[in-house]
Amino acid sequence: MTGFVQDFKTFLQRGNVIDLAVAFVIGAAFSTVVNSLVTNILMPPLGLLLGKVDFSNLYLTLHAGSVPGPYPTLAAAQKAGAVTLNYGLFINAVVGFIIIALFIFSLVRLINRLYPQPAAPVASKDCPFCASSIPLAALRCPHCTSDLRVE
Repeated sequence: MTGFVQDFKTFLQRGNVIDLAVAFVIGAAFSTVVNSLVTNILMPPLGLLLGKVDFSNLYLTLHAGSVPGPYPTLAAAQKAGAVTLNYGLFINAVVGFIIIALFIFSLVRLINRLYPQPAAPVASKDCPFCASSIPLAALRCPHCTSDLRVE
């Protein structure tokens, strides 16, 4: 058992595990901010444009609860114990996911621009005299100095 504990301790002390844990915590905090952005900033004007629709209260009652419906809000339906299909909350979650995906895409794209792109491989040919690899445009072999011009 001590071998397992020692291996686990070694695993936890690796830098990439700690980096992953920090990234997870920051991602969870970022997700909370994006969810607030979607719920409190983006969806109210969108609902207003679509005819005063409150997306967080869009639901379908599948089975009435202890108090028969209709229910004015999702909270009232849940309080009554009704079984609901909460498609408005799903729409909010999809919008939040799209925002997070766009942010991460933009961040990765920015990071990729900071690092130099690998140079394209130089097209080459073999020298017919010494069999060394040389650039296609070479007129003379840099290894054996043979003239490569075709006459």
